[in-house]
Amino acid sequence: METIGFLDSVRSTAAASWDTGRIGGALSWDADQPDSDQVESDFSATLLAMAGHDLRQPLQVITSAHDVLAETLASEEQQEELSRAAAATRQLASMLGQLVEALQLHQQSDGLLPVPLNPILEELTAEFAEAVRLKGITFLVSATRCAAFSHPVLLTGMLRNLIRNAIDYTPPGGGVFVSCRRSGTELRIEVRDTGVGIRANALSAIFQAFQRADESRPDGLGLGLFIVKHAADLLGHGVEVRSAEGRGSCFTVEASAVQWTRLARLTARRD
Repeated sequence: METIGFLDSVRSTAAASWDTGRIGGALSWDADQPDSDQVESDFSATLLAMAGHDLRQPLQVITSAHDVLAETLASEEQQEELSRAAAATRQLASMLGQLVEALQLHQQSDGLLPVPLNPILEELTAEFAEAVRLKGITFLVSATRCAAFSHPVLLTGMLRNLIRNAIDYTPPGGGVFVSCRRSGTELRIEVRDTGVGIRANALSAIFQAFQRADESRPDGLGLGLFIVKHAADLLGHGVEVRSAEGRGSCFTVEASAVQWTRLARLTARRD
């Protein structure tokens, strides 16, 4: 029987809502940048703004269709499926908004912020609860008071990709475990699974684009770990992997830790 748990959890912050103001903000760049950098930044920002704007309308149409179908579907099973589809649509809208926010990282001279991990971990626990329930695996996430110098959107994306991979490569009856611990001034976030593991001769290539730990799997493009490594490099974080074929893997994200007393002062100042 599957087990899903967030150990000693606390209430998370509200999920990010769609905010068109972010689109305009993403197009505000430092005029002192070199021209070539300015052009590249403006191009990226414009593409993302266009995507955010153009995709918003079809998402609203889908949401409206969900509302209409909810009044016509009779069976409980159909209502449950529609509810899952509606939740996925809301999540997609939220993630598009967050992508624009993440782009703003490039215009910040000191883009790293104090990021409490507990709200992120609790959000991801809820996000993957249905997937692990259907697969029949144990999924345990340990609560923590730790905070990292990072970026909330990029760090969440990194952990989302690592957890999704762990779930995909763990057979029914196995387990996925997420934890965090301090090691001196560093913070180590671990995503461990009891899945199929990675061959020793494949470890050196797993962070390259279009690589999969199990080449027999037809699903996916093999970009998840590539994205994790790219985001880690951008943030100045480290990523480590330990794995044994047939026994599972453990991915570790390393970031600078925020002292709890300092985080409390920053939180009190914002309030």
